[in-house]
Amino acid sequence: MSDADTQKRAAGEAAAALVEDGMIVGLGTGSTAAWFVRALGARRLNITCVATSQATAELAASLGMKIGELGETRPIDLTVDGADEIGPGLSLIKGGGAALLREKLVWEASRRCVVIADAAKSVPILGKFPLPIEVVAFGHKTTSLRICDALSECDIGAAPRLRMKDGVPVRTDSGNLIYDAACGRIVEPAALAFALKSVTGVVEHGLFLDLADQALIGTREGVKTLEP
Repeated sequence: MSDADTQKRAAGEAAAALVEDGMIVGLGTGSTAAWFVRALGARRLNITCVATSQATAELAASLGMKIGELGETRPIDLTVDGADEIGPGLSLIKGGGAALLREKLVWEASRRCVVIADAAKSVPILGKFPLPIEVVAFGHKTTSLRICDALSECDIGAAPRLRMKDGVPVRTDSGNLIYDAACGRIVEPAALAFALKSVTGVVEHGLFLDLADQALIGTREGVKTLEP
C-alpha cells in the first residue's frame, strides 16, 4: 500500500471512530471516503447513511449499512468526506469524483462536517488542483464561455475544459457535465464562488467554503487534526 493510501486509511478510520450509535451519517465520495465507509461498516452500528453518490451507496449497502434519502430523515448528524485540496480556514476544492452537487447538498444539510485526506491534500493556497464546475448539458459550450468571463473577473486566466473519460464526456449521477478550470492560484475563493454561481447553466462548483468543521489529515506521524 502506498504512503498516500496508508494516510487515507488512517484518516478514514479516525473519522469512523467519531460516529455514534443512532446517528444519521453522510457518506462522501472518492478514494479517501471509501476508507471511511469500510471502517464504519466494520463497526456494525445502528445508523442510517445518506450517500453522496451511487458508487458510495453501493459500497455501503454491500457492507450491510442502511441507506436513507436526503430529506427523508431528520437532519444529518455528521458527514465525512474527502477533498482534493484543503486550504486556509478549511476552505476546500472538491469534485474530483464528479459528485460535487450531491456532496454539497449533503454537507449543507449536516450539523457537522469532517473532511479527511492524506497529507498531500493540505495546501497553503487553493488552486493547483483544477476546480470542477458542474453544468447542465443543454448549451454547455455557451456556459463554458460565460465561465471564462467569470474567471477573468477574478483575475484567473484559465480556460475550463470539459471532463472526458474514454472519449466521452463525464456525466454526474444527476446527468450533468463537468468542466475543470486549472486556476493555478485562487486568491479570493469567496469572490470566485459568487461569480461562478451567478452564471446561468452552472449548477454547482467545487469550492466548499465555511462548511468543514474539522479536518483529519493522515500523515507519516499519525492523524493530524485541523480546525478552521
